[in-house]
Amino acid sequence: MKTSSINIPTIITLPSSPSSLWTTLRSFGAFNVACSFAALWTFVKVIRALRWRFRTTQLRGPPRTSFVYGVSNDLVSSKDSATMYEHWTQEYGVVYMIPSVLGQTQIVLYDPRAIAHFYARESWTYVQTPLALTLTETVVGRGLLWSQGESHRRQRKALTPAFSNAAIRKLTSVFYDSAYKVKNAWNTELESSKDGSAVIEVQNWMNHISLDTIGIAGFSYDFGSLDGKHASVTEVFFLLASAFPIITKLPNNRMKLTKKLNITMGEISNDLLLRSRQEKDVNMTEAEKEKSIIGLLIKAEGQDAELHMSEEEVVDQMKVLLLAGYETTSATLTWTLIELSRHPDVQTKLREELLAFSADPTYDQLKANLPYLDAVVLEILRLHPALPVFNRCARVDDVIPLSEPVCTKSGKMTDSISIAKGSLIVVPIKAINCSLAIWGPDATEFKPDRWLAEDGISGKAKEFQGHRHLMTFVDGPRMCLGKDFAIAELKAVVSVLVKNFVFELRDGPDTQIEIVRGILPRPRVVGEDGIGVPLRVRRYE
Repeated sequence: MKTSSINIPTIITLPSSPSSLWTTLRSFGAFNVACSFAALWTFVKVIRALRWRFRTTQLRGPPRTSFVYGVSNDLVSSKDSATMYEHWTQEYGVVYMIPSVLGQTQIVLYDPRAIAHFYARESWTYVQTPLALTLTETVVGRGLLWSQGESHRRQRKALTPAFSNAAIRKLTSVFYDSAYKVKNAWNTELESSKDGSAVIEVQNWMNHISLDTIGIAGFSYDFGSLDGKHASVTEVFFLLASAFPIITKLPNNRMKLTKKLNITMGEISNDLLLRSRQEKDVNMTEAEKEKSIIGLLIKAEGQDAELHMSEEEVVDQMKVLLLAGYETTSATLTWTLIELSRHPDVQTKLREELLAFSADPTYDQLKANLPYLDAVVLEILRLHPALPVFNRCARVDDVIPLSEPVCTKSGKMTDSISIAKGSLIVVPIKAINCSLAIWGPDATEFKPDRWLAEDGISGKAKEFQGHRHLMTFVDGPRMCLGKDFAIAELKAVVSVLVKNFVFELRDGPDTQIEIVRGILPRPRVVGEDGIGVPLRVRRYE
C-alpha cells in the first residue's frame, strides 16, 4: 500500500539580528516587500471603510461624476455651487452624502437642528482634517485658526476682551480715519477730472483700508498703505489672489507663495511685538493693556498669566488677526460697493438715511439707529459670506438629530443620523444663506428691505442659530471672534463713502462679476486682471 505524502508547512523564524533581517528582505525581493506593504495598507483602508460604513447612516446623494474627484471638481469649477447644493437638498433631503476625492464621502448638513448640534460640538467632536491643519499652519502658524479643543478655548478667552463692545467703541474713530483718507484721495483724483467722475479700482483701496485699520486698531501700528507706503504683506496677499487660476496647476509655486506669506506676516508680527514690548510701559495705560489686542497678547506672554501663551503662539495669533482682518473685510467692502452700484435705488435710500445725521454716527448709533444701513450690511453678509463652505472631520462617533426626517439609501425614514469617527462633514454656508427653501423665492436677490419687513425673514430661516439667522460667522465655540469688529468697520466705512460719492458699474448694469479663488473668494469684473473691480465714481452733490 502506497503511503500518500503530507506537505508540512515550513515554519518561518525571525532573523536574529538587523543585518540578517536586511539579508532576508533582500532575498525576498524589493518588489515583493513593496507589494506586501501595499497589501497591508489596502487591508487597513478596507477595514476602516467597512467600519465607517457599518457605523454611519448611509444616505442618498448624487452619483460620482469622476473616479478621482467624485463631484468635488464639479463644485470647484461651477460658477454657482450654491445652486448645486440647493438642488441636491431638494432631491435627497436636508442631509445627504456626496462623493469626494479618492473614494471619500462627505456628509452635507442643510438642516438647522443638525447644524446647531454640529457647531455646539465643533472644536471637540468635530475638528479640522489633518490636511486642513497642515495648510493652516503653513499660512498662519498655530494660532486661533489652527488650535482645537482646550488650546482653542484658552487662546480665544485670552483675546475676547479686545473684541468687546467697550473695546470696539473706542476703535470707531480708527475706522472713520481710514475712510476719510480714501475720501480725500478720491476727491483729489476727481478734481482733475473733466466730467467730475473717475474710474477707480475700488478693491485695491478696500485692501488698503482693511490693512491700515487692523494695523492701528489691533497693533497700534500704521502700515501707511493709504498714504502710498509699500507694505510687503499686501503684495503677497495680492499675488495669492490674482495668480490663483495659474497656480492651481503649479502647486509648488503656490506653496512657495503661501510660505512667503507666512514668513512675511511673521516678520511683521515679530517687529510689532518687539516694538510694543518696548513701548508698553511708557505709552500704554492699564486700560489699554487690558483691552487692546496687542496689550492682551503681551500680557498673555507673562509666565504668571492665567491664560499663558508662548511667544510662538503670540506671533501666530498676530498672523491670524492680520490675515482675518485684512482678507474678509476688504472683500466684503468690495462686494458692498458692487451691490450698491448694481442697485442705485438702494444706494439712494441708504444715502438719504446717512445724510439725516449731521455728523458721523457713533458706535452705538451705527448699531441701533441706522436700520437701513444695518439691512444693507446684513444682506451683503447673507449673499457674500467670506467662507462659502465649512468642513470638519468627526473625531469620535456621534449621533446628529434632525428637525425633519430623511430617507436613507435603504429607503427607511430616520430623524437622526449616526456619524462614525473619521466622517467628513460639510456645511454649505452660502447655499444655506441663499436657499430658496429657507429664505423664500427671492433668496438670491439683493433685497435689504427683507430685514425691515415684519414678515421679511421666513420661519424656516429663523430656525438657524447663527448671527441674525446667518451662517456667515458660523456658530458655537468657534463663532468668528471679530464679528462685531468687522460689522462696525463695514458700517463706518460705507457710511463715509456713500454719503460723499455715487458709485456706478463702469460698463453699465450688465457688467459681469466673477469669483477669483485666492486665500478667500474675491470678486472681480470679468475681463480684468488680478482682482480688479473698476467702478465709476463721482462726488455726491
